[in-house]
Amino acid sequence: MSTLPQDERIDMRWDGWGDPARAHGLPGGVKLLLTAVLGRMPKPPRGPGLAEAEISTPALTADDLAALAEAVGEAHVDAGHDARLLHAGGKSTPDLLRRRQAEQAAPGAVVLPGTEAEVAAVLAVAGERGLAVVPFGGGTAVTGGLEPDAGQHRGVVSLDLRRLSGLVAFDDVDQQATFLAGTTAPAAETFLAERGFELGHFPQSFEFATLGGFAAMRSSGQSSAGYGRFDAMVTGLRVVTPTGPLDLGRAPGSAAGPDLVRWFLGSEGTCGVITQLRLRVHPVPEARLFDAWAFGDFAAGADALRRVVQLGTGPTVIRLSDEAETAVSLAQVGQIGRALATGCSAVVLHEGPADLTPARREATSRVLREAGGEPADAKLAASWDHGRFKAPYLRDALLAHGVFCETLETATTWSNLHALKAAVTTALERGFAEERAKNRILCHISHVYPTGASLYFTVIAGLGTESLEPWSRVKSRVNDAIMAAGGTISHHHGVGTDHAPWLEHEIGSAGIRLLRAVQAELDPSGIMNPNALIPRPL
Repeated sequence: MSTLPQDERIDMRWDGWGDPARAHGLPGGVKLLLTAVLGRMPKPPRGPGLAEAEISTPALTADDLAALAEAVGEAHVDAGHDARLLHAGGKSTPDLLRRRQAEQAAPGAVVLPGTEAEVAAVLAVAGERGLAVVPFGGGTAVTGGLEPDAGQHRGVVSLDLRRLSGLVAFDDVDQQATFLAGTTAPAAETFLAERGFELGHFPQSFEFATLGGFAAMRSSGQSSAGYGRFDAMVTGLRVVTPTGPLDLGRAPGSAAGPDLVRWFLGSEGTCGVITQLRLRVHPVPEARLFDAWAFGDFAAGADALRRVVQLGTGPTVIRLSDEAETAVSLAQVGQIGRALATGCSAVVLHEGPADLTPARREATSRVLREAGGEPADAKLAASWDHGRFKAPYLRDALLAHGVFCETLETATTWSNLHALKAAVTTALERGFAEERAKNRILCHISHVYPTGASLYFTVIAGLGTESLEPWSRVKSRVNDAIMAAGGTISHHHGVGTDHAPWLEHEIGSAGIRLLRAVQAELDPSGIMNPNALIPRPL
């Protein structure tokens, strides 16, 4: 087996996003826009630092730690204060707001296996000793799937997969690469680039997320129009479950029964631990051609995107921002005057072979023109490309200024798109009105399909310094509205614990029984990520 060097990864801030050295303040244009919309907001009190925070949940016992050390080696079991807090959850806004509290729930220990055999040994120890196991990749989850929830067990192990990092196989004829699941996305892209290839999966979590996490959450990246969602890139998996290993994906196009690879895509660590992935890759593009477009309103822009994807003109990225999000984008590039005007903006990227890509670009441009689009300032496209991984840092800056900021997403058919957008917007507006909170609701389409598209909302609001409970009430209202309007409870953020109460509404009681039956077969003791995806029966 060929392997990558150990990832030179940085632990993300425990109370914020990403690399602490890259944290930044609010751009001047955004400050002016926020003041106009929300007024001046009082800054919240600073929460405890990592060293000052107290852990309210007990560490594992000495006997537990000894048994885990026997499975993976003493150097790879950490019950220290900082390690436990760094694995205490994900990076949603509620996660970060909870970090401001004096006491924190955290796993009882962090365990770092280096082989599949060690993963199996940890699961065996956990099953024997009544410990829950929460798989941990990059720590970027935003729907509660990393909560240190013991369920009916007496403690929680955070199973950090960073030592399971490396390349297993690469085949330039088949255009496939097999990686260990703890490999970070940047490390995988670095390796592939050295051989003239790329995966091309770039979600906002790209800089810190792992390939196994992408699979477990059914991630969708910003280049999905060209390369598909992550689940479309997966051609094979190895999974270690409490009752045994699985090696799935023998050949492309197999009709040997139901496709079990798909079962584990979106399983969120509830049935086992994904340890290895075989992925479809492609040559590094020779050409990358960016364009920006303007539309009179969101309906016209959405119709243009529908025409493009149904005709198959081949953009790698095509995304449409509504009027409110366009205004913020213009403010970020210093165009305050235009930010107060109306209209929507689209960013389009074509990439691929140098001799083919310009023709695809022209075909898409022709469709957009016929749909009423006009070429826009290229600064919008350049700004999006330059800042596409920076939005979570901007969220941290907003929270530090007392401005609540969170995202939510859904998807539906083209014919239902505007009704769903209106239903979500109305639910947000009424929810914030009940909380007496001024707000601004932004929306964009970033993932398109021949039959429909996703809607990604960003909300900013003046919920005050105690915003966890108010937001929980608003979000519950929104989830109800999504279900009533025919949307999905998640397009790519996953279910976790946050959306679990709504899953039965989407897949039905028979679907829930099916999930529970598979969990009971693969994980009879119920140790794998209790209460994520579906609550375990008592």
